[in-house]
Amino acid sequence: MTNSKKPLVAILMGSDSDLPTMQETGKMLDKFGIAYATRITSAHRSPRKTHELVAELDRDGVQVFVVGAGLAAHLAGVVASFTARPVIGVPMGGGSLQGVDALYSTVQMPGGVPVATMAIGRHGAKNAGVLAAQILALQDEGLRDRLVAFKEELERSVEEKDRKLTAELRGAAGAVGELTREGK
Repeated sequence: MTNSKKPLVAILMGSDSDLPTMQETGKMLDKFGIAYATRITSAHRSPRKTHELVAELDRDGVQVFVVGAGLAAHLAGVVASFTARPVIGVPMGGGSLQGVDALYSTVQMPGGVPVATMAIGRHGAKNAGVLAAQILALQDEGLRDRLVAFKEELERSVEEKDRKLTAELRGAAGAVGELTREGK
């Protein structure tokens, strides 16, 4: 989970159970060719390790922290308190509140300790990878070009899905091919 190049992004998570979700961040960073490190640390169970790890990653040149945690979800806020680098929080789903508790814990930070909070779960983790790339692209024109190409591909994908759906609906509607219907 750690690329051979010097990591620009750190993906941190509170538990190994968060890994399947946080792998979505890694997939996006891989897509853009961004080196990253992936580690497990806990705001509550290993606070000293968390502090030391963030300081080490800061010294090693990490530019953006992507932090996933569930339930009380204090890890992103604790990381943000230890660094001046951007921190992106990814609330994990699950628990009795299905991740809403983690969302609130991640998004409700006191003034001066910001955490850019994504959606709960895999979509949030994917978007965290994209946002990290966008932050890094402020200083990297080649990365910005790759992001533009990614956005264009998203657009092409939607257009292709629409063409496919339109063709299927026309085929199902027969020769008339009405794709819209008026209400009564």
